[in-house]
Amino acid sequence: MRFGLLITDQHLPSEPLAERFAETVEQVRLARALGFDLIVFGQHFLVNEFQMLQPAVAAARLAAEAGPMRVAITIYLLSLLNPVAVAEEVATLDIVTGGRFIFGIGLGYRLVEDEAFGLSKGERVPRLLRHLDVIRRLWAGEAVTFDSPYCRLIGARTALRPVQRPHPPIWVAANNDRAVERAAEIGDAWIINPHATLQTIERQMGLYRAALKRAGRPFPAELPMMREICVAESRGEAIRLARPYLEQKYKAYVQWGQHRALPRDDDMTQAFEELIRDRFILGDPAECAAEIDRCVAATGATTMLFRVHWPGMPHDMVTRAMRLLAERVRPHLR
Repeated sequence: MRFGLLITDQHLPSEPLAERFAETVEQVRLARALGFDLIVFGQHFLVNEFQMLQPAVAAARLAAEAGPMRVAITIYLLSLLNPVAVAEEVATLDIVTGGRFIFGIGLGYRLVEDEAFGLSKGERVPRLLRHLDVIRRLWAGEAVTFDSPYCRLIGARTALRPVQRPHPPIWVAANNDRAVERAAEIGDAWIINPHATLQTIERQMGLYRAALKRAGRPFPAELPMMREICVAESRGEAIRLARPYLEQKYKAYVQWGQHRALPRDDDMTQAFEELIRDRFILGDPAECAAEIDRCVAATGATTMLFRVHWPGMPHDMVTRAMRLLAERVRPHLR
């Protein structure tokens, strides 16, 4: 079982961001010392509820602290971005990390982002597929022809290639049922999201396995699963500690429309007491380990990506959470 950390690159508007990033550097150093296997960053644009760093720049800086840990961006909002820029940026990050970079992609769900990048309704999926094809072909050294209003290539090539061959692992984020099937069709692995209940994810694993079979593709050698987690001396204490930060984060998700990306029978708009059921991992070390084992049994996940830090949480709480996860939960796992 590999353990990863979702690094929080979102902070409250009132916070001094340079100080928060200095704390992030310390957290990555601690993750390395504690034996975590990878660190993960996300991407959004035009966020007002939080200050959010762009992940590629942060990842490049933190690669120096990561040492042997892998570094992932999960996800690039690929439909919004120029595929040439992404291909060369990811190749650069793979070189900077010594061949330890993971390329995560997804559609996004925020209208403000789509409009900012000129993405028309109904274009998210077609653009993502076209962009991924261009990126793969550039990495393969092919001459690429691609014509769109925002990117025109005529037999174009790049000499900048990733260290990993044929390319870094491509992890595909997916929330709704069709997106899960698409992840099986186009990616090396589905990134199991942290928002859905385990009941929803277990049902969708059936869709994922069936889609892999139809595509003639094997079950991935590495399957990542994201979860929100808070470890404390008791479940009640874990809920008390996490609630101010986790509740605020999920209210922002609802404002952004994240709940509409989930299946209709998985309601993310509930009150906090209902929201946490079967969705987040909150408890004492043994309870958390048992819940992680349950997640693994339901999905076949080989890599657990945990978020222990939400906007506004003090640095000392974050480092304590990291230590508890590494030192008191991981030893309990099967």
